[in-house]
Amino acid sequence: MPSADELLGAATVADLARCLVRAGDGITAQATRGCGAVLEGLSFTERVTLIRNAVLADLPADYPAFAQVLRAALRDSDFTGWMIFPVTEAVAVRGEGDFEPALALLAELTPRLTAETAVRPFLRADLERALRVMTPWTAHPDPHIRRLASEGTRPRLPWAPQLPELIADPTPALPLLDALYRDDSEYVRRSVANHLNDISRDHPDIATRVAARWLSDPAPTTTRLVRHGLRTLIKSGHAGALTLLGHWPDSPVTVEGPHIHASEIRVGDDLLFDCSVTNTHDQTAHLVIDYIVLHMKANGTRTPKVFKLTTRSLAPGETWRATRRHSFRPISTRRYHPGVHLVRLQVNGRTHGEASFTLDC
Repeated sequence: MPSADELLGAATVADLARCLVRAGDGITAQATRGCGAVLEGLSFTERVTLIRNAVLADLPADYPAFAQVLRAALRDSDFTGWMIFPVTEAVAVRGEGDFEPALALLAELTPRLTAETAVRPFLRADLERALRVMTPWTAHPDPHIRRLASEGTRPRLPWAPQLPELIADPTPALPLLDALYRDDSEYVRRSVANHLNDISRDHPDIATRVAARWLSDPAPTTTRLVRHGLRTLIKSGHAGALTLLGHWPDSPVTVEGPHIHASEIRVGDDLLFDCSVTNTHDQTAHLVIDYIVLHMKANGTRTPKVFKLTTRSLAPGETWRATRRHSFRPISTRRYHPGVHLVRLQVNGRTHGEASFTLDC
């Protein structure tokens, strides 16, 4: 992942300042230009806030005049990329009292860099009003603007403020997804799938019903979209999601393993294990095969994490065999603790087998 300096470094800030100067008579962009000297050691979020505030200081306090400068900047091909992120955040602040015009400006800016975070204060302030503005975006010829309708309304968009109203009840935004799930753009459809996955975390039955409705009137891309949108439910073994995609939880199978290669490993090592799955039915079985590692926690309990093995169809009597290498190399998102860990297999949501191993830190 790029560093904060690569995304919003001094050179990017200098380019932004030049764009603002070219866009408005009398604009000096002094505050924006000065940001470049004080970015050292700041996180990406801290840089966004600093630059946003500088843009607000440099541009007119009156919203129509403020918007006029940014629309003039949009005629400049250099006004693009990560410099747009703090600009959209500035629109969210300066446009607070100009609800519809500010959202319209964010739609114009989003093709230069997504405004998915900047639309969220409007959704939090007045969900119904914001959705009225955003709904026509689903028919816009620009896929970036169509995607903004879906991505901006995701209840749990990563690295952005959550939308509590849509977490509690996702149905107000469903018409946007219904309008976009057959979209020609993979970029847009991916956002729709991620939005559906957000919904599934809080309302699995709603997500499954929506997916079933889409599959009843599909495009050639719909099954793939639904599979991605229900991925969290599939990993968790949700029977409705698995059945919808043809993975019957009670498919007759014989599972061997997991058979681990070493009962003791250290942090930094790999855990190796063998497994096999045989279809014992007289019809083809469509299987989602995963494995679960139950990590030891500091308090002596274990927490499960599901990992992908394969999704495949097995003919009657066919056996699938695999050797899996699971890394215990240190990563920033997980802290390992010493003790006895467990590994299990999961086939169409049903767990099979168990093996233990000791992790030494």
